[in-house]
Formats: sequence, structure tokens, C-alpha cells
Amino acid sequence: MDSSSTEVIIDFPPILRVYIDGHIERLFGSDVVPPTLDPTTNVESKDVVISKDQGISARIFIPKLNEVPNQKLPLFVYFHGGGFVTGTPFSVFYHNFMNSIASKANVIGVSVHYRRAPEHPVPIAYEDSWHALKWVASHFDGNGPDEWLNKYADFGKVFFAGDSAGGNIAHHMGIRVGIEGLHGVKLEGVALVHAYFLGVERIGSEGNKVKVEALAKNLWRFICPTTSGFDDPLINPSKDPNLGRMGCGRVLVFVAENGMLKDRGWYYKEVLEKSEWNGVVEVIEAKGEDHVFHLFNPDSENALSLLDQIASFINYS
Repeated sequence: MDSSSTEVIIDFPPILRVYIDGHIERLFGSDVVPPTLDPTTNVESKDVVISKDQGISARIFIPKLNEVPNQKLPLFVYFHGGGFVTGTPFSVFYHNFMNSIASKANVIGVSVHYRRAPEHPVPIAYEDSWHALKWVASHFDGNGPDEWLNKYADFGKVFFAGDSAGGNIAHHMGIRVGIEGLHGVKLEGVALVHAYFLGVERIGSEGNKVKVEALAKNLWRFICPTTSGFDDPLINPSKDPNLGRMGCGRVLVFVAENGMLKDRGWYYKEVLEKSEWNGVVEVIEAKGEDHVFHLFNPDSENALSLLDQIASFINYS
């Protein structure tokens, strides 16, 4: 191999490298596990193509329904993290997480595969995610292309969620529902797990995490070359004039005590409450934990607690 092809010109550890010859190496989250019936959770999964031309797809998860064959279940739409550049619904991290959520909360899960930067710069991920949501909504009257969604999904009880970059996407999809509507869908709530938000001015303890902050900010400029900066409403919700149009009545924000994005989560609650939105927002902080700990240590006490908290959020009445 030509030595020049191994020269790294852009490096975002531990997620991505770009080499001088143009090829991109994703450092984690590129593994693929097949859809299957999971023996541990008794959740079945399958993959669906949403748009072949645009490369948008999803993995759908459904818990065992033998006991109540015609039962309608809440619909949980998930957007994976990975800095907009890596991760898929098909990796072991997200496959296992969605199995656990579907089982614990007794929901149908739709884990969206959107196109990723840098090949497809932000805001393409948002448009892909909205396209996926419209595809999901096309099943509300029982005449969509997927049998599971037609038969079992309760479109009067829909939730969006995501972690890191996916939390950012879930937020924007919630706002878009509030602005444009999503025909046939009642969005009950949005759950943001360690959402990827930034800002020009440091808040809280961000000054104590200079290296991680620099990585997050440099990554944003890399994945969104058309951005206006770190107060762009795409990455700083407090600067979004449409923040108060969140299209649900409840928002649950998860933060990790040791994570760089912790203060952004708390600040999100503050600015959302000060907007014209009339819903209820809650923050849950995991003590002693770092960013997306629940994916890397899914059997830990705090990760299991996070699952319980999401399930309670969904099944709240």
C-alpha cells in the first residue's frame, strides 16, 4: 500500500479518521448483527427499506404478543448516536438496546438508519429522519407497507428518542412535528439521552473538559460545513425561535454526571421551560457515569435504571 494512503488528515478519536486518499475509517459502530428472535428478551426484529434511492432503512423490534394477539402497543422511534458519522441500528450496541427497550416497555421499536456525514453532511440526517417518520406515519390507518406496524402499532401513543447525535435528531423531529404535524400520529413524548448540543458560551463545567469540548466543536464544523457556528439552532436549541413549538406534552432528558454534555441537558430544560411550550420536562442525572454509558455497560445498575425510567416515561398514564 502506498504510504501516502495511510496518512491521517482528519482524526476524531474514538469515532472517525479520514485519510489523505479520501477513504474514511469508522472506528466503532460499523459491526452488523442480523435481525432475529432474541432468546433473552423474546423480542423479534426485522429490517425494512424505507427509501432505496436515498439509502434510508430501519430495524423494527416487536415483543412477544402471543398472550394478546391483537394488542396495540406504543410506538417508540429511535435515532442512534455516533456524532452523525458512525453507528447504525444494526450494530450490537443499538440492536441490544432496542431489544431491551421493546421488552421492558412493551413497545414496538423502530430504529432509524439515516445517512451519515461526512459523505452526507448535516442537515441530511434530519431530512432522512423526517422521511422515515413520514413512512412510519403512513401505517396509521393500517394500510402501510409493513405488517407489524399496520397490525400492532398504536399511533395515538408515539414516542421519539435518541442518544447523543440521535438525541439532537429526536429534539428536531419533535419540533418539526409541532410545526408541520405528522398525519395520523399523536406524539406523546420525546426522550433525549446525552443529547449533542453545544453553544458559543461555555456553561457549567464545560471549561473543565476542554479537550472533549474541542472535539465536539471541531466535529460539528466538520459534519455541518454550512453551519453558522455553535449558536446555530441545529446545535444550540436555546437559539431556535421555534423551540416553544415542541410537538408533544412531555420531554425526558437524561444526562451523565461526568459527561461533557451534562450542562447542556440541564440548560435545555431551563430554556424549554422558559419558552411558550406548555409541556412538562424532567432531567434525570446518572451519578458517576460518562457519555452513553448505558450502551457500553448495559448490565450496570445505572443502565438498567435508565431502561426502567424510559419504560415508565412511555407507560405513564
